[in-house]
Amino acid sequence: MSATLDQLRFLLVDDNQHMRMIVSTILKGVGVKRVFEAIDGAEALQVVREQQIDIAIVDFRMEPLDGVQFTQLVRQSPDSPDPFLPIIMLTGFAERHRVLEARDAGVTEIVVKPVTARSLLDRINIVIFKPRPFIRTEDYFGPCRRRRDDPRYDGPLRRRNERMVRL
Repeated sequence: MSATLDQLRFLLVDDNQHMRMIVSTILKGVGVKRVFEAIDGAEALQVVREQQIDIAIVDFRMEPLDGVQFTQLVRQSPDSPDPFLPIIMLTGFAERHRVLEARDAGVTEIVVKPVTARSLLDRINIVIFKPRPFIRTEDYFGPCRRRRDDPRYDGPLRRRNERMVRL
């Protein structure tokens, strides 16, 4: 994986400098050479507009623009430079409703704090080597929220008004 990682550009978004340092150290330890940083979602949007980013790692809770709002803007804003950007959310809030909120915003993967090298690298590996197709419905755009196929289903679409968008 490190041969791939040294070519990728990561955006690390967290209002906690210590957490940015931890995640940056993990990334650089596995060969990542280009890490851009932002302290909140608003600054991160500016970075995404100015730099080509391959993977964003975003904290859930930040002010004035949190990780969920950042994700929604990346996915849904008409002027988004990359609505398909893989977004890995870091969160200290593992309650089901928070995970569902992140998922429904279009987050690609979630890592629950405390972050370990293994948990972060596992999610990066999934984003790179097992990307999910993107789905567009009336009220959602983002990675398919279903992680496995139901072998009992044999119809053409699993949702009404579903359209899969391939990368």
